[in-house]
Amino acid sequence: MDDRRNDEPRRRTRRPPPPTADHAARLAADHVAEMTGKDPEGIISLAQAEDGRWTVGVEVVETHRIPATTDILAVYEAELDPEGELLAYRRVDRYIRCQVGER
Repeated sequence: MDDRRNDEPRRRTRRPPPPTADHAARLAADHVAEMTGKDPEGIISLAQAEDGRWTVGVEVVETHRIPATTDILAVYEAELDPEGELLAYRRVDRYIRCQVGER
């Protein structure tokens, strides 16, 4: 039996640091854009749970219209794991731009 030890130093795999709030928001917007094919209009909500997961509300233009006040907007909620990977997303609201306060 060969009891020789490996002389190579152990390599520690480092996890990337968890995303900051602004980085999580950008990651969520990118994930929603990739999944829906729609460009993000803005981030409307952001929360981090105790377990490190992020929930981000991303507003997108679903349909561009003329005039722009009649664009159809949607809010997608993206859930990210503590490393910023997409766990789930869903559309939670849809409305005409000029009716934002009237829903």
